[in-house]
Amino acid sequence: MRCHHDYTGIMARWRPDARERLRQAALELFAEQGFAATTVPAITARAGLTTRTFFRHFADKREVLFADEAEIGAYAKQLMATAPADEPLAFIVAGLRTLAETYFEGRKDDLRQRRAIVASDPGLRERDQHKRAMLAQVMRDGFRAGGLDPLRADLLAETAGTLMYVSVAAWLDTDDGRRLGDIIDAALATLRTELEGLPTSNGQVASEG
Repeated sequence: MRCHHDYTGIMARWRPDARERLRQAALELFAEQGFAATTVPAITARAGLTTRTFFRHFADKREVLFADEAEIGAYAKQLMATAPADEPLAFIVAGLRTLAETYFEGRKDDLRQRRAIVASDPGLRERDQHKRAMLAQVMRDGFRAGGLDPLRADLLAETAGTLMYVSVAAWLDTDDGRRLGDIIDAALATLRTELEGLPTSNGQVASEG
């Protein structure tokens, strides 16, 4: 009996899902009592782990919500390194569809919870805007490095970023069965329709010229 008790005690302390346990504990506390009122010791107590373990996985409590920045940033840089000079927006949209399938799908409830927490705190909202600006800068730099002129590079980078964020927001707001990739396609089709109907400086409709 003694050996069995010692073994299970060791397994409880060294379960391999410490990072996820900390993340879940933090999200629960953020939702229950607010981000500002939640401390790292409270998170670790809820998770049954130590503060030392917390700081092995996260720099601070904000990083629980923004730990994906490095991963998504690395994906964006890798994507932009292979972006062709011809049809660059189509290339990026294909990349956004891949990101939607590999990162967003299957996590809707989790991402809804995260969005609500971020929206509740001014500092978190500012950090989220910084994340969005960082991704736009990665795309902007990639387009310019690929030979696009600065105006076109900036426009495409902002368009791609807006397309993604608007699509994610619409996806999180609905439960109609559509996948995020479907919403990205619909948003892009809407954008194309609006631009085709936009008159040029000489009064002609863009699609006619």
